[in-house]
Amino acid sequence: MAITTEQIKQLREATGAGILDCRKALEQADGNYEKAVDFLREKGLAQAAKRSDRAASEGIIEVYSHGKGRVAVVVELNCESDFVAREESFRNLAHELALQIAASAPQWVKEEDIPADLLQRETDIATARAREEGKAEAVLPRIVEGAIKKFKDENVLMRQKYIRDESITIQDLFNGVVVALKENIVVRRFVRWELGESSN
Repeated sequence: MAITTEQIKQLREATGAGILDCRKALEQADGNYEKAVDFLREKGLAQAAKRSDRAASEGIIEVYSHGKGRVAVVVELNCESDFVAREESFRNLAHELALQIAASAPQWVKEEDIPADLLQRETDIATARAREEGKAEAVLPRIVEGAIKKFKDENVLMRQKYIRDESITIQDLFNGVVVALKENIVVRRFVRWELGESSN
């Protein structure tokens, strides 16, 4: 099937990918737009994964205050070069992460950061609750798996739905910037304070 310039242009505008990548994606997908987008997203994820082992020691500390000082967030976002640290898209990502943290109060950056004992406790609670509700033993593993997924989706920054577009996660937003800037980017740490809350 012949790929038209208009198809390439449309895909390029939607994904930000290069002309040759768009042509290749459309060829792989036999001209199917949705499949071509999926192909480019998968390729982007692979590129993001390749970059993840490169050192990231430059970056920005974003400070955000919300609700006339009722909530404050500090997030450290790192990259490999001071050139990328000055890029508007990088700084915008730091700001969007701070907004997300202020609005959704995640506890951890990524899944691996959750303490094992806490995950076990959540598993035990979900199991006990399901038994209390009279669920059959055969379906308990599935119910517990669903409860743990929900717990992670709510409390892990990278798994949260993006507050501006719930069709994507923060990980999707993050991967898009990594692919565009062609550097390893790391959310090093964050802290969120809310007026009147007690410190642990």
